[in-house]
Amino acid sequence: MTIKSLLAASALALAFALPAGAQTVRFSTAGPAPDFLHRGMELFAQQVADANVGLTVETYPGSSLFRQGTEVPAIQRGNLEMSTMAAPEISAQIPAWGFLSRAFLFRDYDHMMEVMSGPIGQQMIADVAEQMDIEILAVAYLGTRQVNLATARDVTGPDDLAGVKLRMPATPEWLLLGESLGVEPTPMAMPEVYVALQTGGIDGQENPLTIMNAARFYEVTEQVVLTSHMVQPVFYAISRPFFTALTEEQQQVLRDAAQAGASWNNEHRLADEMSVAERLVSENGLRVDHIDLAPFYARADEVYAASDLAQEWNQDLMSQIMGH
Repeated sequence: MTIKSLLAASALALAFALPAGAQTVRFSTAGPAPDFLHRGMELFAQQVADANVGLTVETYPGSSLFRQGTEVPAIQRGNLEMSTMAAPEISAQIPAWGFLSRAFLFRDYDHMMEVMSGPIGQQMIADVAEQMDIEILAVAYLGTRQVNLATARDVTGPDDLAGVKLRMPATPEWLLLGESLGVEPTPMAMPEVYVALQTGGIDGQENPLTIMNAARFYEVTEQVVLTSHMVQPVFYAISRPFFTALTEEQQQVLRDAAQAGASWNNEHRLADEMSVAERLVSENGLRVDHIDLAPFYARADEVYAASDLAQEWNQDLMSQIMGH
């Protein structure tokens, strides 16, 4: 029996071991509890409960159940039902999709959602189902990522960030993205970032402003540089063996609730992004810099062209997205 078959059998055994009408769906995320991502997950859980089809959703924000980066393997082992899976977790197992973590891939939210709802997104969903045994129920918007520094400095291009220890999630694609920004990428789990900023363990972090706000990083930083280096999707992901063992009614309830939760997140995050930068200045005293991004575009093109990792990516699909 293959490893994949063993994983599938394990997950199926877990699903059928639960009493009929009493199945629990544990939903894990690294996002902080106050953030729109987790609040959308709570709406998802409520809609599933209201449907009364024998499913209970438990949400776990802030890596409170599984450490960031361990959720997907836990799903595949049958130890977890759902997570908010990020693109680098896909490319870790399907390298051709690594371009989804490239800096400056999507122009904005509308461009990202158009791609994700179109043929390229559908191909990604099919590949994830087939090769990872994970079903993607919905695409959510995590925001547009910006650089956030503990000590303010003048930044006009990547050279001005040389030597800056910038926290990045610990995957090769994230670390390569850090190189494309000119920083010294420093791998670190999200729950450790606040203290590391406070104590000087890192010089900065990069996240969407809404997450930065929810995590209160403005208390331990002085500046935001609006690099807009990644417009980031995140995926409502569920164990495929667990999902396919459910009734068709239960599956549809999960799909509908996932779309509702993701849409709520997207709508409220977009609205908040329009004002959060101004609030960081007026209410929290941060310096927020709008800069010319041309030097960052040029640096990213050079870094990715020279990267062995990027050679594994589907260059045709990436070119289609960037030229669209």
